[in-house]
Amino acid sequence: CLGFAAGIYTTNSPEACQYVADNCEANVLVVENHKQLLKILQIKEQLPHLKAIVQYKDELQQKLPNLYTWAEFMKLGEEVSDERLDAVVDSQRANQCCTLIYTSGTTGNPKGVMLSHDNITWTSNAVGAMTSMQHGVECVVSYLPLSHVAAQINDMWISMRFAGATYFADPDALKGSLGTTLKEVRPTSFLGVPRVWEKMQEKMKAIGAKSSGMKKRVANWAKSIGLQASYSAMNGENLVPWGFMLANNLVFKKVRWALGLDRCKSCLTGAAPITKETLEYFMSLSLPLYELYGMSESTGPHTISWENDFKIMSCGKVVVGCQTKLDKPDEDGNGEICFWGRHVFMGYLNEPEKTEEALDQEGWLHSGDLGKHDKDNFLFITGRIKELIITAGGENIPPVPIEDAVKAEIAIISNAMLLGDKMKFLSMMLTLKCIVDDNGDPTDELTAEAVAFCHQRGITATKASEIIACKEPAIYKAIQEGIEHVNAKATSNAQRVQKWVILDRDFSISGGELGPTMKLKRGVVVKKFSEKINKIYGMAQE
Repeated sequence: CLGFAAGIYTTNSPEACQYVADNCEANVLVVENHKQLLKILQIKEQLPHLKAIVQYKDELQQKLPNLYTWAEFMKLGEEVSDERLDAVVDSQRANQCCTLIYTSGTTGNPKGVMLSHDNITWTSNAVGAMTSMQHGVECVVSYLPLSHVAAQINDMWISMRFAGATYFADPDALKGSLGTTLKEVRPTSFLGVPRVWEKMQEKMKAIGAKSSGMKKRVANWAKSIGLQASYSAMNGENLVPWGFMLANNLVFKKVRWALGLDRCKSCLTGAAPITKETLEYFMSLSLPLYELYGMSESTGPHTISWENDFKIMSCGKVVVGCQTKLDKPDEDGNGEICFWGRHVFMGYLNEPEKTEEALDQEGWLHSGDLGKHDKDNFLFITGRIKELIITAGGENIPPVPIEDAVKAEIAIISNAMLLGDKMKFLSMMLTLKCIVDDNGDPTDELTAEAVAFCHQRGITATKASEIIACKEPAIYKAIQEGIEHVNAKATSNAQRVQKWVILDRDFSISGGELGPTMKLKRGVVVKKFSEKINKIYGMAQE
């Protein structure tokens, strides 16, 4: 028989594991260790199709029927003849399902995205050819969950197609060890979700803040030249500013080496929106980030930026062989981004109605994202239809640009979420920049950058709770002034933030506010903090 894999996130609750395993009628469940096994043991009676559980790390702590170690599981295949295996391989067809990717389900239950062999082989080839990948040379670090489409296509399928080497990072990569792995591996391309790039930026800024006056002046001079050079390259001018070689030798080469990116030709970012401030920071270090855009339903990428073809804040150009249509555009040219091509998925497993919602009669995949093209055919994402805030006055407001502006304006702010759907005014929930512990959970300790922000205003606080408990006047005043600066640039009065509140803890994956690629789960945040939101808008509890 033929089988295919479906991934479950390690952070999933037993109930979420049960939903996916039942939805795809899983016969075999593979778990990493005892901790993950316990989740499955809680729900196995609710999985009628389950035949076996395999634990691939550590010794089994208890013997149970149909529970195997990895070695025992491998032994089961020893009886199978090569002829029988070859027959199974030969029976596969390009248009059959190869793998299932469950969307992270920011709204409702996750859906099983069916990707065919052709989706995967065609996309891997097209992306590699478009970005001039070399056979047998490429080298990547895998640290994102492999149940996510970005990790599958980048770390597995493209690497296979171009005979690349994939190095698997330690499981605690996002808690701090990723930097060490990058320095060991020195990858030729690196896909970082925005939060990874932001963390690198925060770390480098903190180191810079402690530097001597002379070092600071040299770094600032080099960064101004780096930004000029990156913009010049982006605009295709090929003008290298005076002093670039010196800046490169004094600063840029050292930064690349310290980050483990000295061999990296493509520093990629995707899976969530990134701010202009972060993009310009890396451009100033002569390390431009190339933005990608796509979804699980398009086997990962639909548009790509790369060395000779990128534009700041754009997600790049459509993959060669695919097409983009902007559906129902407004007067500014903003329409729903629709995809067409061999990368478009087969449909959602056992959900024909949902498939019909996503794929129209002509085979266009409707993304739910709003975007527009510039004169050079670069795609810019301008919002998400479901995320649009429609105020009581009927004004449509995309939240991300306002949230990004607030984060760029106020250095102590980590996350910002705009509120105001069906309300008379906009408000915002803010979190402070805090150190993350070994489990990836935010602590109460402020980051070096946040502490420096307090010191500049004569405040000696080192914990978020110290600021929030007494509504520290100097900090609250600085935040209010930052909000006022953002409001001054608002396109209309309806887009001004009228009220704000600081939450006790930063957002995190374990807290449920962020998805596996650090994307904000707005619905979850609204539910979790409904009391605070009701307070902002003066509503009585239901």
